[in-house]
Amino acid sequence: MRRLEFGKERIIGVSTMKRKIGVVLLSGGLDSTTTAAYAKSLGYEVHALTFNYGQKLSKEVLCAKKVAEVLGIKHKIIDVSPFKDLAWYSALTHPELFKIPKERNIEEITKTIPVTYVPLRNTFFITLAAAYLESEILRRIEVEGVKPEDIEARIFIAANALDYSGYPDCRPEYFEKFNELLRLASKVGTQYNVDMKIEVPLLYKTKKEIVELGIKLKAPLEWTWSCYEGGEVPCGKCDSCLLRAKGFREAGIEDPLLVRLKREGKL
Repeated sequence: MRRLEFGKERIIGVSTMKRKIGVVLLSGGLDSTTTAAYAKSLGYEVHALTFNYGQKLSKEVLCAKKVAEVLGIKHKIIDVSPFKDLAWYSALTHPELFKIPKERNIEEITKTIPVTYVPLRNTFFITLAAAYLESEILRRIEVEGVKPEDIEARIFIAANALDYSGYPDCRPEYFEKFNELLRLASKVGTQYNVDMKIEVPLLYKTKKEIVELGIKLKAPLEWTWSCYEGGEVPCGKCDSCLLRAKGFREAGIEDPLLVRLKREGKL
């Protein structure tokens, strides 16, 4: 529909604002929840994806569902459980074969890649997220008539290269190479020149800084789960629990998850 207004023709019903579409890999943990809240704060239309890959910490999936509900963002839980038997060399996919490391100091945690590493997990997840995001972009361009230059598309992942367990798919150079792959391997990159890329807002933040950002953004940290075990309460001994505790301790903030569990009489 067109209207002449003040001597100028303008199109009614078509916004000239950027369409900001963001897909967040939401595990239900501290970092991914903070990242989801961050993407929302930037004005993205957030689509959260949670992958059930047969992992030991399936409790995270339930937490991710609650986090998405509290944040008011779209959420899909995708069953990719056969991946468990492909990426079998990990304590998270086959805990009956490998023991989860516990009670290690921070130097030990960051020194070598632990057996909790899941082979090519981030590569698999980012590829799936990119397929979903590209589909959303193509619908807007080819069905809704949105101009490619009016679209800003991002995949948000909560990778960290400081207080982390040394996983190779959490390093800056990994994401740099993957962004180039997304451009070369996608229709939106090669035909429409849409800048679809990965955003890693926590990459250079310490756990303390991640905690502080989550609190600032009012992320629902009380519903997050970081423990590699799937019990009623965190074990407090695995690498993930120790790194989380370090972050809250250094930030001088009591962990909202522990506060909630105490209130519920579980601690």
